[in-house]
Amino acid sequence: MSKNGKNEIGTNTRLAHAGYAPRDFFGFVNPPVVHASTVLFPDAATMSKRDQKYTYGTRGTPTTDALASAMDELEGSAGTIIVPSGLAAVTVPLLAFLSSGDHVLIVDSVYNPTRRFADTMLARFGVEVQYYDPHIGAGISDLMKPNTRVVFTESPGSNTFEMQDIPAIAEAAHAGGAVVMMDNTWATPVYFRPLDFGVDVTIHAATKYPAGHSDVLLGTVSANEKCWSQLHETFLTLGTCAAPDDVYQVLRGLRTMGVRLERHQESALEIARWLEAQDSVAQVLHPGLESHPGHAIWKRDFSGASGIFSFVLKGGGEREAHAFLDGLEIFGLGYSWGGYESLAVNVFLGDRTIAKGDYAGPVIRLQIGLEDVEDLKADIARGLIATAR
Repeated sequence: MSKNGKNEIGTNTRLAHAGYAPRDFFGFVNPPVVHASTVLFPDAATMSKRDQKYTYGTRGTPTTDALASAMDELEGSAGTIIVPSGLAAVTVPLLAFLSSGDHVLIVDSVYNPTRRFADTMLARFGVEVQYYDPHIGAGISDLMKPNTRVVFTESPGSNTFEMQDIPAIAEAAHAGGAVVMMDNTWATPVYFRPLDFGVDVTIHAATKYPAGHSDVLLGTVSANEKCWSQLHETFLTLGTCAAPDDVYQVLRGLRTMGVRLERHQESALEIARWLEAQDSVAQVLHPGLESHPGHAIWKRDFSGASGIFSFVLKGGGEREAHAFLDGLEIFGLGYSWGGYESLAVNVFLGDRTIAKGDYAGPVIRLQIGLEDVEDLKADIARGLIATAR
């Protein structure tokens, strides 16, 4: 990092080295995995003042510090908390900045468990929840109220991949005194750095691309200087700390995330373009495609795309969707994404109030893994044939 704060090294170099200096621990390349609850103090005075770096396991260890520091370097953030899951990464910041009587604006194409949390717990706590069109842009100012405290974004949108104009939304939200949050799991900080575009708090399900192997649950939340203290204090109050082995697994996955994302991106775009040419496909929902309504925003703000997108079957309903899924041999049928293996799922949009879309048939979400592209195409072709039987 140069004196003016600009990165002088490439993304993969930063991913390989961020967050940990081997000489700090006797030259070992990887950081120690510290299993800790109790931390001892050298004397009573130090204990009474808590005048040492580590005081208790929930407040951080060398292991959590290594991952948090790496994320801060990637995000350009003032601080990062590490929590046990991607959903916890959503709920902790919402709890940190919302109180009874507040109003929150949430994009209608949000991750479904985020909606569930908002419609149940936030509503029960007396928070007014309102959903908005993902294409609203600066028009969100018309929805702002005197008590709007948070504007929650997710771009591209969950399952249907609508692109949001994040800079325009952030400007309007800040003019109304609101904190802007973004679930940036799809792009990761490798392909989009939300804090550089006006976002205050950026959220990741590290379960996905940072971990990369479908065997760890973890979340990270990074904040700018303005919001860091309040986020961190809430994190400490809630006690939502992550297990050290999981933290280490994600830090290890982070080292190869750049090269994995390149493969995910390349394969997904090739398959998306191939799908556009299939007679039984009505539409492909991938912001990296020129045909996507949000392509211009993606090209303006993002430096890449990940490996998950959706497509729309030409006609039919649940029977055709199930036939497609059951016709697959390589793609697994499972939720989550970001791992090494390809997955497929039938998308359900019934809980949305605005961003329902006018789709010509069932929406199928694909997670493109690290397998050979020609094998994946052949598998998808098997599924498409099965829908016509």
